[in-house]
Amino acid sequence: MDESQREFLDGLLRTPSPSGFEAPGQRVWLDYVEPFADEIRTDAYGNAVATYEGDGEGSIALSGHADEIGLMVREITEEGFVGLSRIGGSDRTVTRGQHVTVHGSEGPVEGVIGQNAIHLREGDEDDVKEISKQYVDIGTEDGEAAHELVSVGDPITFSSDVVDLAGRRLAGRGMDNRTGTWAAAEGFRRAVEAGTDATVYAVSTVQEEVGLRGAEMVGFDLDPDVFVGVDVTFATDYPEAPGDKTSPVELGGGPVLGRGTQNHPVLVEAARMVADDEGFDVQLVAAGSGGGTDAVKFYTSRGGTPTLDLGLPNRYMHTPVEVVDTRDLDQVATLMGRLAERLGEFAPFRVDV
Repeated sequence: MDESQREFLDGLLRTPSPSGFEAPGQRVWLDYVEPFADEIRTDAYGNAVATYEGDGEGSIALSGHADEIGLMVREITEEGFVGLSRIGGSDRTVTRGQHVTVHGSEGPVEGVIGQNAIHLREGDEDDVKEISKQYVDIGTEDGEAAHELVSVGDPITFSSDVVDLAGRRLAGRGMDNRTGTWAAAEGFRRAVEAGTDATVYAVSTVQEEVGLRGAEMVGFDLDPDVFVGVDVTFATDYPEAPGDKTSPVELGGGPVLGRGTQNHPVLVEAARMVADDEGFDVQLVAAGSGGGTDAVKFYTSRGGTPTLDLGLPNRYMHTPVEVVDTRDLDQVATLMGRLAERLGEFAPFRVDV
């Protein structure tokens, strides 16, 4: 990952983009892909698409989702505290005691999610309160002052930044799934610069965390021959990881390929071949149930579009301290770009019956 690629990744990760409020992050993404695209566009809800018109047959869409989980102002009390609701799958066990930012119409407002000091708690208070019972302290003295700064419906994100850990590891909020939109953009750039004959779309969808809604819009609108959707997937290589709930996945072990359901078998084998030719490993996971990524909507959006659910190993998903390995991330982008470059080798994408 060179300096410009890392700056792009940091820009995505540092730009708040909770579901339904993705526009600032989409602008960062579009500014990066525009120099490589013949066309860029957005739709009514902010899904972003970059297009490269190839000279040959075949088309492929490389996609990630732009939104992150978060919180929202549910109410403002007379005392000036902010009541909370969820945006997406926010985890009540990691919210208390955190610095947060309320994204008000006049600019960001800093706050903290409060809880009683350990000295003042009774034993039964160690049970984690529902998010609807938690609150943000923005420092105002009363509700009138709070209303001048924030409004009901304002989105809230954790204030944690992206940080470098040892080796190739990065930690921060929103790895799910700005890493995916980074990989889609990078795969697009690499395919274009390699001179692919295929038409290639790079896609950054909205509202995945609240029901895969952007993918449903884009999947119907684009109608490519192939979709490759990238999202984070559970790394299980840390203490207390529930290994019985998913296939084993390691950080640094390479991109993750699902087998089953939406994962078209021709695309799975094509991805394995490309990775082998590029000299890196892939990890396989059993995908025998419906799944919860954009790929689920892509593959049925127009009656059966060959789709691959491509995973990036991620520790501590849906927390402010998600951890990924940059080598895995670069290999995901390489895999996407090479699949787009070599698309014609693997057609037609049909299951023999």
